[in-house]
Amino acid sequence: MPPRTVRQRCRTVLTALAALAFVVCGAPHATAADTWSEAGSDRADPLTESQGLASVEVPAGSANRYTGIGTIPLGVSARGWNHVGDPDAAYDGHYVEPYQRDSGGAKMFRVQAPGGGWSEYVHALSPGEALNNSWVAISPDGQWMLSGEWGTMTRLLVFPTPGVNPATSPSANLPQAATVRLDRAVRDVQGCDFVTATRLLCSSDDPDGTLFGMTKPLLQIDLSAAPNGSADVTGQVTALRQLPLRSACSGAFEAEGIDYDRRTGTLRVIVVSPGFCVLTDSKTYRLTRG
Repeated sequence: MPPRTVRQRCRTVLTALAALAFVVCGAPHATAADTWSEAGSDRADPLTESQGLASVEVPAGSANRYTGIGTIPLGVSARGWNHVGDPDAAYDGHYVEPYQRDSGGAKMFRVQAPGGGWSEYVHALSPGEALNNSWVAISPDGQWMLSGEWGTMTRLLVFPTPGVNPATSPSANLPQAATVRLDRAVRDVQGCDFVTATRLLCSSDDPDGTLFGMTKPLLQIDLSAAPNGSADVTGQVTALRQLPLRSACSGAFEAEGIDYDRRTGTLRVIVVSPGFCVLTDSKTYRLTRG
C-alpha cells in the first residue's frame, strides 16, 4: 500500500472526529424517547366517554371533557355527522370536536368559543384524502391544528385552527395548509396531543402489531419544526409502550382518544374493553413520566 499524503491523514482524522461527535452528541435530529408509567384509571362510560377527551383551561384551572356517541347533538347527527372523534382545546379555551359522516366529501370541525357559543367549520376533502376524522391536536401557539386519517398512513394533515386562526371562517372552506411527513407508517391513529411545540403523543389502534412489534402502541412523534402552515415538516415516529389492556372479557380492545394535561403533566388515554365488558370495565388510564 503506498504511503498516505498529509491531506489523506487529515481527512482520516476529521472523519474519526465526526464519527466521535455522532456517538457523543447523537445523530442529527435524534430524539430521546419519554417513558410513561401507569398511575391509575377511571371507568369510561361507553356512551359519553368512549371516543375522546380533552383538558380545557377554565378560570379555576382545567376541566376534563369527553366525547362519545351520546355527546353528539341531535341537530348535528340529523345532518349526517354521525361520528365524533378525539377533541382538543387551545390554551385560550377554544374547544374543537372533529366530525365525519358516511359520505359527502367533507369533514366538519365543531368549535366552542371560550364564551360558550358554537360554530361549525367544514373542510372539503382534497384528492386522495380519506373521509375519516378521528382526532385533532392543536399546537401550543393555538394557530395550527393537526388531524389524521384512518388506516395505514405516512402523513398527518395540518390546518389553521378553526375559530382561533384569523384566516378561518365558518362561511368558507377550511383548507389544508401543510402536511407532516412521517418517517415510518402508522396505523389507525385514534388520537394525538402536543406535549411540546415539536412533540406529539398518539394512541394507535393497530390491531396486529406488525408495524411496531406490539398492538395498541403509545407513539411519540417528534417534528423537525413546529407547524406553521407555510411548509411541510417531517415527523420521527417512536413506539414507546403498549397501552394497558385489561378486562374481565377476552377479545379485541380498542384504543381511543388521548390527552396531555400540561398543568399536571398527566397523560390520559381511553381503552375500550372487548365484548360485553365495553359496558363494565372500559377505562381512561392515567400515565405519568418515569
